[in-house]
Order: sequence, then C-alpha cells, then structure tokens
Amino acid sequence: MFLTISTSGSPDRPATDLGFLLHKHPDKAQPFSTSYGTAHVFYPEVSEARCTAALLLEVDPVALVRRGKGKGKGRGGAPDAALAQYVNDRPYAASSLLAVALSAVFSSAMRGVCNARPERAGQPLPLRIEVPALPARGGAALVRKLFEPLGWTVTLTPVVLDERFPEWGESRYVHLVLDVPDGKLTLSQALRHLYVLLPVLDDAKHYWVSPDEVDKLLRAGEGWLAGHPEQKVITSRYLSRRWSLTREATERLELVRLADADDTDVEEIDNAVDEESDTEEKPVPLAVLRREAILAALASAGAGRVLDLGCGQGQLVQALLKDTRFTEIAGVDVSMRALTIASRRLKLDRMGERQAERVKLFQGSLAYTDKRLKGYDAAVLSEVIEHLDVEQLPALEYAVFGSARPRTVLVTTPNVEYNVRWETLPAGHVRHGDHRFEWTRAEFRAWAGEVAERHGYGVEFVPVGDDDPEVGPPTQMAVFTQNDKSDTRVQDHKTAKGVRAA
Repeated sequence: MFLTISTSGSPDRPATDLGFLLHKHPDKAQPFSTSYGTAHVFYPEVSEARCTAALLLEVDPVALVRRGKGKGKGRGGAPDAALAQYVNDRPYAASSLLAVALSAVFSSAMRGVCNARPERAGQPLPLRIEVPALPARGGAALVRKLFEPLGWTVTLTPVVLDERFPEWGESRYVHLVLDVPDGKLTLSQALRHLYVLLPVLDDAKHYWVSPDEVDKLLRAGEGWLAGHPEQKVITSRYLSRRWSLTREATERLELVRLADADDTDVEEIDNAVDEESDTEEKPVPLAVLRREAILAALASAGAGRVLDLGCGQGQLVQALLKDTRFTEIAGVDVSMRALTIASRRLKLDRMGERQAERVKLFQGSLAYTDKRLKGYDAAVLSEVIEHLDVEQLPALEYAVFGSARPRTVLVTTPNVEYNVRWETLPAGHVRHGDHRFEWTRAEFRAWAGEVAERHGYGVEFVPVGDDDPEVGPPTQMAVFTQNDKSDTRVQDHKTAKGVRAA
C-alpha cells in the first residue's frame, strides 16, 4: 500500500516544515513495525518550494491471517476459499490497514501537535494526497460525495482490469488525487479525513469492530462528521454495519450537531435586548435573569461543587467563577467547538493557578452514564432538555438523577405558553430551530414530578423573568433536592429569593 502527502512552500513558509509537522526527518528513511508488516516513511522530494512524504506499508498476508482477525470472512460472514486468505488485494490496495498505519506512524500530526513548529500545526497548508490504488465500493460518485464537501478537489483515474483486454472494463479500484488550496485544511484535518474515509471506501475492515471504534470515529470526525451530508454512509461502513454501534454513533453525532447549532454569537446572546430609545431603560436580557436565578438557587442550596451540564460556550461557568462560594466548577458539553470557545472566554491559558484549580472543562454526552459526573453537590441543566428528542430524555434522566445523583439539580426550559408575548415569534414556532419541543407549565411539572418520584427527590418550581398572570414566565426552572423519603415535595414559588424580575 502506498500514499504520498505533498505541500508547496515559500522562503518564509518552507515546504520542508512538513517534516516537522509529521515528526519524521526528510533525510531519513524510517521503518516502523506493525502487527501486519512494516511501514516505511521516506521523502521522494525535499525543497523549500515542494516537499513530499511517502508512506509505504508492506503487508504480510500470513501475519494478517495468523492474528485470527479478518480471516477472509466475506461480508455475509461465510468463509472465503482457503487460498483467498493469502491471495487477495490486501497488500496492494489502500484499506483500513493503511488507515491504522497512518494513525500509528503520524499520531502526533493527527492530533495537531508539533512542538518544533507549534504555530504551523494550526495553519492550513496547500496539500496534495495521492493514493495509487484505492478500492471504491460505490464508484467514483461516492468518492466525490465523501471528499468534496470537506474542501478537497478530487481527481479520479479508474484502474482497468487488464490493459491487454480493455473490453473487460474497469475494476473497482481508482487512482485518487486529492488537492486542497492553502487556507482550507490543516494537516491534522487532512489525516483525520483519510483515517476515516479510506476504510469507508474499502468497506471491509480487517479487524473486529468493537464498541471503542465509536469513540475513535468521533475523535477523528470531530469538526466535520456531524455535518457531513454522507454521515449515515460513513458511520455505517466505518462500523462494519453493526447496527447497535451505528445507532450509538448517530445519536452522539446528533448531539454534537445540536450543540454546534446553538453556538450563536456569544455577545448577541448575552446582550440581546429589545430595540428601545436611549432615553428608555433597557430590560435585563432573559439570559442574564436565568443565570441570576441559577446562582441564587445554588447559593440557597449551599452547593460548593457544581456541574454545568451542557455548558455551551461557558457563560454560566464564568458567572460561577466570580462567586467564591463555588469552590469547584465543571463544564461538560458534547461539542468540542463549544468547549474551545468556553476555554477562550474563561482565558484558561492565562488564569492564575489558584483560580485554575477551581474549574475544568471536559467533553461528555448526557445520553450515557459517566463516572466523572459523580460526587458533585449540584448539577445544572440550563436550556438543555428541549434540544433532545423526547425519546432521549429517559437516558439523560438516568445519567443525571440515577447515576450521578448530585444533591441538587436545577433544570431550566422555555415556557411555551409565554411565546405569544414575543411579537417577533410567528405563531406555532418554537424559539430556536433546534428545539425538539417546548413544554407548557403543566407538562414540565408533570415530567419533573415523575422524575423526582422515581429517584427520590423533592422538586420546587421557580419562575424566571416576568411572571405573566395569564401565561406565566418566559423560563421555568425546577429545583430538585434529594430527600430521605420516597414521597416527593412539589412546591410552586411565585418568586425566587434574590432573583430580579424583568
């Protein structure tokens, strides 16, 4: 198997930086042992103007069979002829074997790590990737559908079955050239595209696909897979059409998509106000009122260690950090993009040591139990539940109330009854395009009461914003508190102590 990566450069940005980015010296030909043979890295051309790195993978068919995985099983599970285990296209055509070698040999480059040239690791490069023999189950059309949405220019040359007999037609293999101009992709992004899409096109992984392949797929697909138009094909083929794993990957990618869709401009969210004249007092934004209500409820509960579940871009985490009563704050979100923005907002890289010890951000999905969520005094789900399908709420419920079990849980969500008061919101529309539902006060109380009863919590309801006598407040908040009795307490508060009404 053979693959080349080329880039062009200039005196101020020499192409030879490719050697630093790949962590492989251009003056050396380096071999790397793998479970299936030997991978070689060498540079056919090296200059400031152009540099090419080549990866050659020598596959040992006998070693591949002896590992006991990928023993020539057909896609339906029936064994191929015994000879086919040794005589096949595996040593020659790009496949999951080459993807694994890419990950092993260029692991630092895939992560975007370059200690020698850190500023270059995050910069887009003019790149050309060439794969002389690539299986393309689905044909040239599928190759284009997979790569072109990611910014690549695709050039395909079909490989004929036999040049001596042109009437036999074309094989399922193509000679693939991918080009991307400067300013489009980083080397890390390019390698992650190849890591996922090479085995997708081959559609026949050489190893047993275990549940941890979902995590590998989501790590490599971060930033591009959730919004890819061929996401279903990619996840299904990458996970060898294992239905349960494909469903899990699809659900997690949907959470990522919803989180990214909510990443609207931070300042617009924080400072959104009705257009008023300068002489009139501007109303306090609902987002600010919501944070004040949450802070007041947490202080009233005596919480010191707080989880912000679905923290988004870190507005609430930032507010919590300003109050010394909160000794430890953890922001959790499924979107790495949102966490990156939150990190910049909080200036974590410039934060003092003592302050930095109080906060941490990590990626996580509320659709699954997570031991990292245990041991906190309180958890906040602020404007989160309405972004999930109703069918997903039981999973979130168990992850938070059944597994993590903080002493206090705060849940805020829009009150759909109040929507008639928004003059700019058309009748029958929800407040955000990605809201899967918006509940009435009765619906929210019914759900919260059932959750409290199932998990041994009491629950109180607090209005946030102007509590309209006809339609209620714009935001409704449930305050769950663990109790020692199985019976739940359901109380309705007209106002929250320390919460300012709009």
